[in-house]
Parts: sequence; structure tokens; C-alpha cells
Amino acid sequence: MWWRWQKRIWLLGMLLALPALAQRSGQQLAVFEGVGIEPKLGAYIPLDLTFYDEEGRPVALQTFFDGRRPVLLTLVYHDCPMLCNLVLDGLTKTLRQMSWTPGEQFEVLAISFDHRETPALVRRRKAHYLEMLGKPAAAAGWHFLTGDSTTIRALTDAVGFSFRWVPEKQQFAHPAALIFLSGDGKISRYLYGLEHDPGDVRKALVEASEGKVGTVLDQVLLYCFQYDPNENSYVANAFNIMRLGGAVTMVVLGITLFLFWRRERRRQQATLQTAG
Repeated sequence: MWWRWQKRIWLLGMLLALPALAQRSGQQLAVFEGVGIEPKLGAYIPLDLTFYDEEGRPVALQTFFDGRRPVLLTLVYHDCPMLCNLVLDGLTKTLRQMSWTPGEQFEVLAISFDHRETPALVRRRKAHYLEMLGKPAAAAGWHFLTGDSTTIRALTDAVGFSFRWVPEKQQFAHPAALIFLSGDGKISRYLYGLEHDPGDVRKALVEASEGKVGTVLDQVLLYCFQYDPNENSYVANAFNIMRLGGAVTMVVLGITLFLFWRRERRRQQATLQTAG
């Protein structure tokens, strides 16, 4: 798909440009030291952490976890000059293309990692992105939160999200990813980058819910497609597809043989009745 090729071309360009930039400057890109994501799949986030909602009310993370529905977490800051806006723009575009709605099948948390940002700011940002999304019902399921530095650090450490303030730039250096959590706060998947295929996001949500949300078809697709870290996407699992195809073939064959046997039995009974 074009969006994947576009992303790969952009990343390739960045990778080709960085060595040249470092060579010209004679320095490593120190601004990115200590910045990135250390995946902590299977770990649990501390649900007793207290943040502040868009109205400035204290709210524990536990509030957003019901034990069944998955939670999509994105860590951003709203005064970001570029990257965070692209992350939220991309997420909004993805959510707009999905048939699911935040607050129904899943929850979305957009938590600021800048402790200086206020509920009034995130309230305006929520209104902006809800208008972009065009799904009024999502207001109950897309939460924009702020917190103090200690609480923020506890959460970012729990999910392996490392960022740093760059004084000379007066901005944060940070990674970009969507983090998927189960209904009890277990980290199940990371999707890296700025834009994501709606099908991948849906699969990640079904995976995070351990089958508690979604349809039978979602379960079949998740069986046939598995996450590939090299592709940062869900790709076809040939072995599972073959196994599923074999099982379906056996079922179809069994039903066909049963119908044939029943028809032949009825024909034989009819023959005996006629002869009698």
C-alpha cells in the first residue's frame, strides 16, 4: 500500500541524511541520546497513578480500565512544534477510517509528558481533534490528561518511553508510537511512527483485549496475521493460513461426506420400501 511505501521512503531519506549531517558537524547527534522506546511487552502499568482530566479533575488511570476493553495510549506534548501534532493528526485520520469508536469498543488516552501543560490547554486540543474526527460519541472515550513530573515519569518508565528536554532548542526530543494496553493495564503491542493502517490498529486492539472485543472474523484475521517488527505491521502468517485452510477443507469434506452418506441411506431405505 502507498502509505507504507511513503513511510519507508521518508525513513530511508532520514537514515541517509543523518550520517552526512554527523560527518559535516563532526559530532554525533547528541540531542537523541537517551531518547527512544524500550519495549516492555507483558509488563503492567501502574493503574494507581493520578492524572488530571480536561476539566482539571484528578482521575486515577484505573478509571479507564474496565478489565475487558483495550486502551490505546499515546504520549505527546501539545506545545510540540511538529512531531506530536503529526502523531495526533495521524491517529485522528486512522480513527476516522475505523468503524469502531473510542468509548465503545476501546478507550484512547492522550497523556502529556510535559508537566507544565494545563487542563485548559488539553481541553482545547481535545475539542480540535474531536472536530477533526467527526464522531461526537468519541468525546466519552478519548481522554486528554496532564500530570505532575513524578507521575508522568512513573508512567513513561513503565512503558519504556524515554524523552529529554533540549535547552538549546527549547523543546523535547522524544519518540513516536501508539501503545496498546489490555483492560487490566498489560502492555501488549507498540506501533511505531506517525500514521498507521486502520486494520493494524484494529488487530492490535483485538490482540490487547485477548479476544474480548471484536468479531469472529477479527479472531480469524488475528490468527492469520501476526505482528512483524521489521514491517511495523501485521503480515500474513503462511503457516497459520495453511493450518486454517486445512481445517476448513477437512470440515467441508466431512460435511460433504455426511450429506452424501445421508442421501445414499435415504435412497436405500426408499428402495427397500418400494421392493417391500
